[in-house]
Amino acid sequence: MPVFAHPEFDGHERVLFAHDAETGLKAIIAVHSTRLGRAAGGCRMWPYGSEEEALSDALRLSRGMTYKNAVAGLDLGGGKSVIIADPRTQKTPALLRAFGRAVDALGGLYTTAEDVGVSVEDMEIVRQATTHVAGLSSGPHASGDPSPVTARGVFEGMRRALAVATGSDALAGRTVAVQGLGHVGRHLCALLHAAGARLVVADIDAARLADAERSFDARVVAPDAIAAVEADVFAPCALGGVLDDATIPRLRARIVAGAANNQLARPEHAEALHARGILYVPDFALNAGGIINVAREIERRTDAGWLEERLAAMVGNIEAILREAQAKDVSPNGVAEAFARRRLG
Repeated sequence: MPVFAHPEFDGHERVLFAHDAETGLKAIIAVHSTRLGRAAGGCRMWPYGSEEEALSDALRLSRGMTYKNAVAGLDLGGGKSVIIADPRTQKTPALLRAFGRAVDALGGLYTTAEDVGVSVEDMEIVRQATTHVAGLSSGPHASGDPSPVTARGVFEGMRRALAVATGSDALAGRTVAVQGLGHVGRHLCALLHAAGARLVVADIDAARLADAERSFDARVVAPDAIAAVEADVFAPCALGGVLDDATIPRLRARIVAGAANNQLARPEHAEALHARGILYVPDFALNAGGIINVAREIERRTDAGWLEERLAAMVGNIEAILREAQAKDVSPNGVAEAFARRRLG
């Protein structure tokens, strides 16, 4: 399996393959950049179809974290880890501790936290094997579940996108199609419902759908139909790669703004969205609320108001990116990447 010649390899500083025969751990830790500080990014547990798929995800996600932390104004580099396992059936305390030992072997180069398939409780177990872990529920600087803060950032960024696209940031009466009702998606739906938005939702979990119907008066559609729903905003909040050759021509939303990482299947899909007149809010700029929350823990921040100040700055950067893209008539994705590269030097 090539690494240096891999199409997703982007000058990554370190790629660690971790295996533990006793627990069955198969993990990949990718450190993309430490230019701004130690690398930070969550751990994803997923039953990948192949090791190649897992490597691609780790490389893409870690690069996205470099850009996300740069745009958010954090003094952190970009890293990500993936565990090849089904979190519903293969997750064990022993496996999580083995993963913690792999993180610890990097000597602080990378700090891990929660992501898809991994919870706050899981990170408490990882902590038994390494101190290089955040998103914890206990301790003097514990930040807890980052999902609500991620949702807040997406919500506020979505409002800024509406203001740029329509002249009004009001969500009352707007239709938002939310794909994925996991931790972040569910919190986002609660914020949107409270703001008066009409919700259309899709998920593979029937219980989550029933909860959204009951709690938010949401209309349920099939997962393969959500992208084609007529809506003001399409919010991808599940896995990445949803914006591709098949879905982009079917989109009937004016704005794409969601919490999922790596929403673009390929970089050129940003241009395809722009060509259709769809305002795409770059995911690495929009979903940084969670890592801001985690950064407060990593940096052992105690100053009151730091989190709110950083969230406000993040949202302000999003609006600046969108307005620059509007003025230049270009995709916001390129503007956001240039923003990140300037900070990275």
